[in-house]
Amino acid sequence: MTRILARRTAQRRLSNERHTDAVILSRRWSAFLIAVGVWTWLIWPRFAMAIWRDSRSFADGAPTDFLWVHAALIIASLAIGAVIGVLGVKGWRAAGGTSTDTESEGEND
Repeated sequence: MTRILARRTAQRRLSNERHTDAVILSRRWSAFLIAVGVWTWLIWPRFAMAIWRDSRSFADGAPTDFLWVHAALIIASLAIGAVIGVLGVKGWRAAGGTSTDTESEGEND
């Protein structure tokens, strides 16, 4: 199997064809992505509360640019963290019983 994939890769390089095969993350990388997603959702809401309580967030009861900029950063970070976490979960499920990428390389030669 490895030889076939290597041959296909070499053929693509020679023909300048751009193609991506299906990618399956290892369980280790999937766990890392899940951890990053969880970490993001643990840290950024706490930061949001700190920004909300900061004296620079409001002037005369109205939100300041300081609050809006940080709100945009927080929302973007939470969205990215959610996407990363979902990719980690999908990778974990797709990896099935495989724990590393190198365990099965010698089996299908």
